[in-house]
Amino acid sequence: MADTNDILKVENLKINFFTRKGKVYAVDDVSFSLKKGETLGLVGESGCGKTTTVLGLMKMIPPPGKITGGRILIKGEDIIPLSEDEMREKIRWEKISMVFQGAMNCLTPVYTIGKQMMETVQEHKEMEYLQAKKRIINYLNLVGLPEDIIRRYPHELSGGMKQRVVIATALFLEPEIVICDEPTTALDVVVQAQIINLIKRLKKKLGLSVIFITHDLATEAEVADRLLVMYAGKLVEIGTNEQIYGKRGPIHPYTEKLLKATPRLHEKVEELSFIPGTPPDLVDPPSGCRFHPRCLEVMEKCKKDIPSLIEVEPGHWIACWRNTND
Repeated sequence: MADTNDILKVENLKINFFTRKGKVYAVDDVSFSLKKGETLGLVGESGCGKTTTVLGLMKMIPPPGKITGGRILIKGEDIIPLSEDEMREKIRWEKISMVFQGAMNCLTPVYTIGKQMMETVQEHKEMEYLQAKKRIINYLNLVGLPEDIIRRYPHELSGGMKQRVVIATALFLEPEIVICDEPTTALDVVVQAQIINLIKRLKKKLGLSVIFITHDLATEAEVADRLLVMYAGKLVEIGTNEQIYGKRGPIHPYTEKLLKATPRLHEKVEELSFIPGTPPDLVDPPSGCRFHPRCLEVMEKCKKDIPSLIEVEPGHWIACWRNTND
């Protein structure tokens, strides 16, 4: 699943939370890659491990969580062994940055936008004040905001403006990889479209590699080149936009259900579908395929053995016993 064009390569990543109830298998043996200039969509139900996975890429797992296995290679360098100081000084925001879900939670209400952005620049770069201020203004302009935003407080901005500030902050140290964790959450439909179009323009203009997280497959169809479908801490399907949304469509039963639950603007859909049951408890996940208790096409083998990702066509990977002869 990886080649020499990969700017990011994740190998067998495992993230566990050690709670009083037991060990939570939040991300379990996840592997994928991201190419330079590519947008990778990460989709799945709430609680499937999307945000935990990307927090792992930033090494920002909140306690009692911990990365317990695997490798995270950014341009060939495994960042897992790095100390917190090394991550803060060399990796975060400079090589990989993140647009967090909920812009208001990322901005300190008692500081102006300019002060908050200036602190980030001065933490990472030896730069004179006027030079740093010019860079901040340039990136605010790049996301469609005027210069006077630097003198305003977060409560003076609309939701869309705050989200643009967070995007500018994620970009102005010029990382090559940007993670967008549901960046349109809590925004109205018009502003959502504006933010999505902004991210697409910035990706093209700056040559960014993007990981875009959402539970909405319709949104991913607009932005993603490839999709990773996640369920209960595991990847169940990987494919290009055309493979997932094209005539053949998805292959894994979970992806099929997700897609059938998404309204189509230009296609006639007989009835929106839903997935019966609820996601499993990851302290004690089901044996075999984790989706089998909710799958309408379950076989006896699904209940016992964990399926591995297999390539069913070039670039299209499935973890499902229904699609293998083993």
